[in-house]
Amino acid sequence: MPSRTEIAAFRFGYGLPAIGPVEPEPLVACLAGPDPAAALWPAHGTAEVLQNLKQIREARAAGQAAAGDATAMAQADAALAAAHDGNRALYTQAARASFARAVGSATPFRERMVAFWADHFTTTSRNQTQLAWASALVEEAIRPYLSGRFATLLQAVTLHPAMLIYLDQSASVGPTSRRGAKRGEGLNENLARELLELHTLGVDAGYTQQDVRETAQLLTGLTVVPERGGFVFDPSRVEPGADTILGTAYDGRGTAPILQALQDLSVRPETARHLARKLAVHFVSDDPEPALVAALEAEWLRSGGDLSAVTLVLTSHRAARAAEPGKARQPFDFLVAAMRALGVPADQIHGMETKPFGGQLMGRLKRMGQDWQRAPGPDGWPEAAAAWITPHGMAARIDWALAVPQRMLAELPDPREFAIQALGSRADAALRLAVSRSESRREAIALVLASPAFNRR
Repeated sequence: MPSRTEIAAFRFGYGLPAIGPVEPEPLVACLAGPDPAAALWPAHGTAEVLQNLKQIREARAAGQAAAGDATAMAQADAALAAAHDGNRALYTQAARASFARAVGSATPFRERMVAFWADHFTTTSRNQTQLAWASALVEEAIRPYLSGRFATLLQAVTLHPAMLIYLDQSASVGPTSRRGAKRGEGLNENLARELLELHTLGVDAGYTQQDVRETAQLLTGLTVVPERGGFVFDPSRVEPGADTILGTAYDGRGTAPILQALQDLSVRPETARHLARKLAVHFVSDDPEPALVAALEAEWLRSGGDLSAVTLVLTSHRAARAAEPGKARQPFDFLVAAMRALGVPADQIHGMETKPFGGQLMGRLKRMGQDWQRAPGPDGWPEAAAAWITPHGMAARIDWALAVPQRMLAELPDPREFAIQALGSRADAALRLAVSRSESRREAIALVLASPAFNRR
């Protein structure tokens, strides 16, 4: 029978060996404490993205100015290629940091919660530059706000350049604003729609198209101007007059009415219901107990969306402490859990050269169906086990388990000891027997990593 430590390690971390707190109160406290993993394995933010964009702009301008001068054009082309290489380097280094933090953190629940909110606020990419922006959003608008009120997290994400760019808010202009009337520009409703449908109320919350349009009008003014530091509020874009969303009118100057609307949305009953179920589904079960969802919803409403209070209910509820694994590990979690169990040093991952990092982790992750930061749409990655435990997906996991651990370690562990270290009481007699009869350590380790017990949490 799994112990409380084993259950918590699989459900709220990356499995065994258990590292960091496992009881509810310490688990929640770790979200508000220092973030040493971010300091040990750093990733980039807005400043680095803006610097790279400046290099790209300057190289393009140099190319245009060099028309007819073959030498100058060649120099400009080289500078542009180097700038694009720098953009890809930002993305790769952020991916290294993401893996290293998850593998090496002493508080894996923090990394799991970062991943949950990063998926909830997905900014999947349409081009390489957006990939760099997405990582900046995680660093600046998600990691610092895991334990405060959801309103604060929502406000930080909504106003971040990554979200404004991804959902085309920079193309949204009030039709009768100064700029809109002069240039004939109009609203883009993408951010407004996803704000209501995905980020807060949920798709079945009963809001109307008029609510979406009024929200889009309220959000006019939010834009991104790289030359001015990223996020900018531009009054010339603002649609005049009050905007009424779900019966409440918002009016005023600057971002104040927008922030108030986000605050109000964060504590709506529909938002509480939507996020309560989403948390339960992600951490506990594809079909969570109604009592768990109801308890999370009630705490959300009671506390005004206090994420620490809601997380305490999540981690302490009877359903969340049940022994039966209710989830399939997604590919990123599978790779992290495997490397933690194998004892791969986080510094080794963070320092990997681009080619082996791509071949051993990034490319393998893509083959398993979860290309890093490239979710299929703004609703993020699917949760259901059927999306991940597929013939193709399992074949990719088995291939990784057979090929990569021996490249990462000087010597593979004793397979019988590894089965217990990685699975604890989940290593049943049949698996232990199969491991003992394997022809090689390589195959025995792969048996453990490919087992149903390892691929569920």
